[in-house]
Amino acid sequence: MTYTQVSGDVKVTGRRVVATIIDGIIFGILSSILTAVFGTRSNASGFNLTKLSTGGSFVLLVVVLLYYVLMEGMLGRTVGKMATGIKVVREDGTTPPGAGAALIRTLLRIIDGLFGYLVGFIIVLASDRRRRLGDMAARTQVVRA
Repeated sequence: MTYTQVSGDVKVTGRRVVATIIDGIIFGILSSILTAVFGTRSNASGFNLTKLSTGGSFVLLVVVLLYYVLMEGMLGRTVGKMATGIKVVREDGTTPPGAGAALIRTLLRIIDGLFGYLVGFIIVLASDRRRRLGDMAARTQVVRA
């Protein structure tokens, strides 16, 4: 694998953290709305677990997947990234990554997101171009917009 010199500032780790928090707040609000619409689950004793019902959880999962794949794939930016002035680009520094690369990035959030995104944060800090596992697999990077 050859190393390509990248245009753009990849030292945006702090901005990535803030963008993730902003996107998380959006998902929290959406989860609250879905809880109001779909209701909550209760355990066998009838105690309310204040979690989304199965239908609401499925809807939230689909919306989160579509949010990342469409926003990052087509625009290169989520609302959080827009607010913090960063974007996702292909490894060579050009254009938004496309839906396929965005899907790979999104699916690998399962690993990067372990322990409150601690795994992804450590990988970003340790990598030469400040990329998390999802970026490496999708051949993308996050740069200043």
